[in-house]
Amino acid sequence: MTRDWWRSGELLFAVGLEDTFITQTRDGERELDEYELTQHYDQWHADLGLMAESGASLTRWGIPWHRVNPQRGVWDWSWIDQIADRLEEVQVTPIIDLMHYGTPKWLEGEFLHKDYPQRVAEYSALVAERYRGRFACFTPVNEPMLNAIYCGQYGYWPPYAEGDTGLVSLISALSRGISLAQREIVDAVGDEATFVHVEASFPFEADAPEAEQEAAFLRERAFIIQDLVTGKVGPDHPLLGFLNRNGMDDAAIAWAAEHAVQPDVMGVNYYPAGQTEIVSIADPHHGGPGDFRPRRNAWTEGLEDVLDVFAERYERPVFLTETAFTGTEQERIDWLDASVATVRAMRKRGRDVVGYTWWSLIDMYEWNYRHDGGELDDYQLAMGLWQLVREPDGTLRRQRTELADRFRAHALGQIA
Repeated sequence: MTRDWWRSGELLFAVGLEDTFITQTRDGERELDEYELTQHYDQWHADLGLMAESGASLTRWGIPWHRVNPQRGVWDWSWIDQIADRLEEVQVTPIIDLMHYGTPKWLEGEFLHKDYPQRVAEYSALVAERYRGRFACFTPVNEPMLNAIYCGQYGYWPPYAEGDTGLVSLISALSRGISLAQREIVDAVGDEATFVHVEASFPFEADAPEAEQEAAFLRERAFIIQDLVTGKVGPDHPLLGFLNRNGMDDAAIAWAAEHAVQPDVMGVNYYPAGQTEIVSIADPHHGGPGDFRPRRNAWTEGLEDVLDVFAERYERPVFLTETAFTGTEQERIDWLDASVATVRAMRKRGRDVVGYTWWSLIDMYEWNYRHDGGELDDYQLAMGLWQLVREPDGTLRRQRTELADRFRAHALGQIA
């Protein structure tokens, strides 16, 4: 990967592999390790081959921090070494997810452990040093705002904090961790490293004029971690008072500004069917896991809007770093065709959209598997280019779909 890989002039195609890792549990919960559930730990060699078969030149692939760092100060890179070898063999370039929602089990309090920012920075620098020349592009934290909401506002994931103060405590810790991790990587390998910051898109619409103020607050809140990381939170920021009232003092705000880092590319995750939330004053407590707000399918209009908003706010090239549609295979093909066409049209009108990512390479499992008691196969999401089919012996066979053929045709430029 060259230092300015996003300036190739071509629309780059990527596949992702679902890599949510939430392994700390309390009573009534199960570990959520998508690599374990999808048998990627066993079938990694073939899975990385499928990435090349898809026609993608890039992959978003995540390191399971909890596995490489099973105890404080103990590191096991043996599996990641094999992954690096295989990615070179199949000639697919990784964008490395350093953290996808979870920390090692030994880090008690997870993101609210006082040493979390230093620990995630240490780990990130070790990855960059060990795989220098092989892993050169990094996402410090995937979807940090969604992470903060689930872990800090609704107490759904560890460390189970709640309310506005819990949310701000997660916002503070995650933003500090991103800044330190990126700085430590640069200290380790210099300008060889590039960075794709990845955030969920959170479009909000008010169902009545009375709800517009709340919708406007939620729209602004969606950017707060990226604003802190990039040094955009100053005296005039509309959420400064919210942060101050809920525990992030002026010293912490000043630290963020002094340690600001910038992405080379801004990644945006967008799923058409469930992304746009309808805000109602009648029931303001909607929004958390298990009690979602009503959603609207904004289709390609929503995709174009969120990419434009992120590009203009952060003045960086944008990358559609996750998208998919859960439904019939034809519905997924329809979304693939429509979303690729939208991205190409945006590029023609001058918007610097550098890449497109289908998420995921293979089917994944719904997150509520962690909290519900059903059988794993009840939670399978038909999102993959390859479908997961369970064999009698329990093995999950990867079955190629027509969607995979269609994605390959797009990736290889065979569809105008």
